[in-house]
Amino acid sequence: MENQKRNGGSRKPKKEEGRALRFLSAIERAGNKLPDPFMLFIYLAVIIAIVSWVMSMLGVSVTTPENEVVEVNNMLSKEGLIFALSSMLDNFTGFAPLGLVLVMMFGIGLAQHVGFFEVVMRGMVANIPKSLITYMVIFTGVLGNIASDASMVIIPPLAAMIYYSVGKHPIAGLLTAFVAVSAGFTANFMIAGTDVLLSGISTEVIQGQYSDARAVSPLDNWYFMAASTIMLVFVVAFISKKLIEPRLGEYNPEFADKSILTAQIEKLRPEQKRGIRNAFIAAGVYLILVSLLILPSNGLLRGENGEVLQSPFLSNIVPLILMLFIILAVSYGFTAGTLKKISDIPEKMGAAMKEMSGFIVLVFAAAQFIAYFEWTNISTIISVNGSIALENMNMTGIGAMVGFTIISSIVNLFITSGSALWALLAPVFLPMFYQLGYDPAYTQVAFRIGDSAFNILSPMNPYVVMLLGFMKRYDKRSGLGTLMSLMLPFALLILAAWIIMFVIWSLLGLQVGPGVDIRL
Repeated sequence: MENQKRNGGSRKPKKEEGRALRFLSAIERAGNKLPDPFMLFIYLAVIIAIVSWVMSMLGVSVTTPENEVVEVNNMLSKEGLIFALSSMLDNFTGFAPLGLVLVMMFGIGLAQHVGFFEVVMRGMVANIPKSLITYMVIFTGVLGNIASDASMVIIPPLAAMIYYSVGKHPIAGLLTAFVAVSAGFTANFMIAGTDVLLSGISTEVIQGQYSDARAVSPLDNWYFMAASTIMLVFVVAFISKKLIEPRLGEYNPEFADKSILTAQIEKLRPEQKRGIRNAFIAAGVYLILVSLLILPSNGLLRGENGEVLQSPFLSNIVPLILMLFIILAVSYGFTAGTLKKISDIPEKMGAAMKEMSGFIVLVFAAAQFIAYFEWTNISTIISVNGSIALENMNMTGIGAMVGFTIISSIVNLFITSGSALWALLAPVFLPMFYQLGYDPAYTQVAFRIGDSAFNILSPMNPYVVMLLGFMKRYDKRSGLGTLMSLMLPFALLILAAWIIMFVIWSLLGLQVGPGVDIRL
């Protein structure tokens, strides 16, 4: 322990670092061999076409539970070629997540570009009692995913400075904040862009194969993800306090970049404080007005017979959330001075859209792959045979879902884009579990757990490299093995805790979202 204090706890035994580095290096080598996600979907579409030709030649078919015989459609036939050409634009423009995500980003992107999210996050973690610092950093990090990747750049270095200023190990703050943002990326009290994106892909897949299936709403995982936010705060805090901080020991600034130790947390300026105040007041007025359209039994946003679950309110939740973010951004921007004139609003929205160009390009390829997968009926054949195989193995319960969560975690080490990974896995697993009677929104929850927990382990995640850069500023001896040995307990224990929560939630039969049961 004494030696650990002298070296600041940032160096681990060589044998341990060796194992960690070999593990990371193997993942990195395998991941680097994968093509860019755009090209990955192009290659998969080509593979689907070839496989459909082979399966068609072999006369492969399946009988559905409705006693309908489904045969493989050949993508390399005349009909397949015509389908590929005639559906290309519709596959892209009609892809459910595209419009939903772009619309959401008008509001979220505007709030980000006027500085609203950064100021709120800084305000949340500054000037808090030392005993609550860990919990507040984690809470802010988990909620920070609403600002997308910006939170990964803002919160960890800010947490490190706060930890150092109160005599705690800055690397502990850095890592704890990064884990909260990255491993907790899918949890939140609010509906975020992730909810819109994943639910859109789920709807595209499940309705493409089962036309009578209901659409998956951005609200359909809200209960589980809101509860996950609370769980993550306490689990991450426990790991940080009981495992990471003791392991790091007392901080030794001898090996630090001196400039980082003298860095000061920028205090909020008066106009920024007024901006936050006015933004929340305006948002409060907006929420009251929306409530007046929902709470009365004859409210304008209620459905037939006063229904709330089947109502214009829930079916139009994305435009309502968009307006909320625009109100927050505009109120803050004009008060704080980051917006000078009305024309600045579309300009900053346009800047946010430029950042979505990579997503738009990816969607084009993913949409073609999913459309081909469904048109060839390969998805139906896999889902029916897969569900039959699970039934024969007596794996039709929670165990199968937990297995899917673990698969998602492992694959996430190589494909870090949540949207790309879900677009890849959803066409196979959503119909398979749908055949077993599970609601697609429930299957989506199982994926989100696995996708999030292992984000912090993947060397393919560019923010892991950024994190290592920050670590080296506080201790130049830090290496990838050091980082890995500290991240591994977080990843494994968070995944275990989340799976336990998922199992208990399932056993109790709780809804994962408003009106969304586990079973169909």
